[in-house]
Amino acid sequence: DYFLNYHARMSDLTVSLKSGIIEYSNPTAEDWEVDLVDTGALTMTGGRLLRLKDQLSKETFMVTYGDGVANVDIKKLVSFHKSHGKLATVTAVRPPVRFGELSISGDQVIQFQEKPQAEEGWINGGFFVFEPEVLNYIQDESTMLERSPLETLAKAGQLMAFHHAGYWQCMDTLRDKHTLEELWNQNKAPWKFN
Repeated sequence: DYFLNYHARMSDLTVSLKSGIIEYSNPTAEDWEVDLVDTGALTMTGGRLLRLKDQLSKETFMVTYGDGVANVDIKKLVSFHKSHGKLATVTAVRPPVRFGELSISGDQVIQFQEKPQAEEGWINGGFFVFEPEVLNYIQDESTMLERSPLETLAKAGQLMAFHHAGYWQCMDTLRDKHTLEELWNQNKAPWKFN
């Protein structure tokens, strides 16, 4: 829906109710080519890429999941990927903390910090840059990208991590959805770009 109605969403427009003609006052167009492909409801993440092999096999490509938002600098991510010469780059992020953190001495709370960003451990942030050869690591449509392909690439020394210290949040639960909607409605969405 977003791409099909891109001009209507991104431009001022006039609609003639009589003729049905739509006139865009300030049409903007990105230099994007977007393929919308039905890869099947039951196809796993790796299998979805395999179904797009014809579109993806010619040049470096990017992949992301649809269940998270971040303020990843895409240009820096791609530049990092190009700099190391490996087949794959995953964006590494710190996992958000679900609960507030207490610093306690005996029974005394010394410091209270509501849901701080984790300072240890990195997780898959879901933003990838791949070379077409990555498709050779995917067996069939039942292949989960996060299992055999990425595990094998890591063991072969072909998976690099782009460390992203900025904002990242998944939307796996109703609580996550409410948190993200609240940020959006307050015009405080760190992932939003103008």
